[in-house]
Formats: sequence, structure tokens, C-alpha cells
Amino acid sequence: MTATLPSGPSQTVLRQSLAWGFRPRPFLDRCHREYGDMFTIRLGQVGPVVMLAHPDMIKEVFTGDPAVFHAGEANVILRPSLGKHSVLLLDDAQHMRQRKLLLPPFHGERMQRYGELMREIAERDIAGWPRGVPFRLHTQTQDVTMRIIVEAVFGTTEPTRAQRTRAALKEFLDWGTSPRQIAYLSLMDVDHQERNFFFKRARAKVDAVVYEEIRYARTRTDLDEREDILSLLLQARHEDGSSMSDEELRDELMTLLLAGHETTATSLAWAIERLVRHPEAMEQLVTEAQEAGTEYAEAVCKETLRMRPVLPIVARLLKRGVEIGGRLLPEGVIVAPNIYLVQHRADVYPEPRRFRPERFLEGQGGTYSWIPFGGGIRRCIGASFALFEMRIVRWRVTSS
Repeated sequence: MTATLPSGPSQTVLRQSLAWGFRPRPFLDRCHREYGDMFTIRLGQVGPVVMLAHPDMIKEVFTGDPAVFHAGEANVILRPSLGKHSVLLLDDAQHMRQRKLLLPPFHGERMQRYGELMREIAERDIAGWPRGVPFRLHTQTQDVTMRIIVEAVFGTTEPTRAQRTRAALKEFLDWGTSPRQIAYLSLMDVDHQERNFFFKRARAKVDAVVYEEIRYARTRTDLDEREDILSLLLQARHEDGSSMSDEELRDELMTLLLAGHETTATSLAWAIERLVRHPEAMEQLVTEAQEAGTEYAEAVCKETLRMRPVLPIVARLLKRGVEIGGRLLPEGVIVAPNIYLVQHRADVYPEPRRFRPERFLEGQGGTYSWIPFGGGIRRCIGASFALFEMRIVRWRVTSS
């Protein structure tokens, strides 16, 4: 069998990159209608990307050999922001080594303690939201999730330091998450991005505050009594007994800060928007909360993430030719399980454009058709934290 790429749009690379950056959903919908469950798009310096929109194909990727499906290399566009030590940029043994150190803060009793922090910050911030007038919801959810993640990561309660950290992170995020920048990043190589003056300036500011927090934390004598993620990582040890360097800590903290803030803020804003537009769902949610239930609340979170996934894809770079869906794909190509498309399949989710949380109480969806956090050994380590935060903050909003 000869390795070939599936068909895809014939537009120029520039037009495809602009469509990807500014209107990704209509672009993906059109490609899916015209080319089916496997198609190729071309994005500037990224090159050809094979999109996968069927659960069976996605299963082949998520259960495939990690030595063949490299997520770290596929995420190289993130290196200037996150750093070369980020768990998102690593593969094989290095990835598993770093992942083991990052998992403990997101499990067990610590999650419940973070819940107390989330409730306190949400209650304080939401009390100050405008009443009776239109306002930008996403801006407000960004503020809440930024406060939560900064305090969870650094344990920073001193107002001036906390504000400086939030301001530096916000500037850095604002630079890199606009549609214009997404299109720009897909067209430019990593080296060009790292030389960009505005990017370098924003990164220098955020690096300064992160390294300052690391230096400050290293002077603490009460690390074993603290619950913030930085304190836990400072005490973590690799299998050979070594600890994380400042550079490793910086890269992992940036990964947690950036991935744990904007994604949750966007999902929260969409969840509230969906509930406002569907008062019957809002009413059922409030009724369940009064009865101390959680099933429908969890279904609301899942349905929001199904309809409005923050990321449209996850990516893997093929280290050798692999057969997926009956087609042999060549080495060096990026394959991308498409979160948005698979979660809008009518054969899996009847009436996929309709907001209907009940579908998750009826057993719809599955391991390879509901994938907002990716899958396999690369599944997002902060998934439980994000869902927990969504439920707590959304409950505080609806109860207000």
C-alpha cells in the first residue's frame, strides 16, 4: 500500500490559514461535508494536517504507540510560549517522567481544598459583576479564572504581587490568543515567532514574575505545609532523586497557568451563555442545586464542552507511516483528531446543534466521541480541576 494524503480544499495555504484563524468552525464544517471523515488542510509553516472526524479513527490515534504518534513534536508551535521543558512539548520517556511529577496536585484531597479556594474567589468576584445592564461575560470569567489559577499555582495572597502576576499573564495571553495571532502563528515558523519584538516583550514580563515567585518559594521553610502547586512541585522528585530546575519549573508553571486559565474562562462563558438562552435548563439546574444534586450540573458542563470545545483539535506527528481508517499515511505528517467535528456527529449526538444536557444522562457520547480534553496517555492532566472549577463558578453565577 502506498502512503498518500487524503484530499482536501484546493485553496492557497494563505487562504486556508486565514480561514483557520478567523472562522475555523465554518471552514471545518465545509471540509467535512465535501471530503468526509478524513481530509487534509495546509497551514503555512505547519504543513499538511490530516483531520480525523470519526471515533474509530480517533481511537486508532489515542490507543496507538506513543513512540509513533508524537504529540510533543506536533505542539512545537507552543515552544516559544511554554518552553522546551513543558509536558506538552515532550515525548516518550521524557513525557512520562514529567507527567508523573505534575499529576499529584490534581487528585485526591487536594482537589477538595482547591474547591474551597474556588468558592471563595468566585463568591467575591461575582458579587461585583454588573446587574441589570449588558456586559462582556468573557472578560468577567477571565478575571475569576485568572485569580483562581494564580492563587492555586503560587499561593499568592499578597495583593500587589498577585496583581503584578495577573497583569503580566493577561498581557501575554492577549497577545497570543486573538484570531489574528492564531492565523499569524500558523503562517510563521517557531524561530520567527521567538524573534517577534512584541512577543519577546510580553514573555519577558511574565518570565520575570514567574522566576521571582520561584525564587521566593525556594526560601520558604513551610513547603510541606502548603497546598499551592509550586510548593508541591518544589518537593517533587524524579525517579533518580533529582528535583526540577528553575527552568523546568518555569515551563511547567507556564503550561498550567496558560492552559488552566483561558480554556476554563472560555468554557465558563459559553456555559452561562447556553443557560441564559435555554431557561428550561437553567431552571432544572437551580432545582437540582436546591436538592444538593450534581448529575445535571455535570451534564451541563459536558454538553457545553461538546458544543463549544475551546480547542478544535489535538495533534500528533507521525514518526513512521501508519494506517488509519484504511489509508496509509506518510511519515512526518501531522494527524489531528478533530474535537469539534466528532462532537457534532449526528450519528453519535442526534440534533448536534441543539443544547441538550439530558443527552449525557441518557448515555450519549463515548471515550472517542467526547474528547474536549484529548485522550490516551496525553489526556489533559487538569481535566478534573477544570470541570470542578466550571461546576463551582457556574453554580455561584446561577445562584445569584
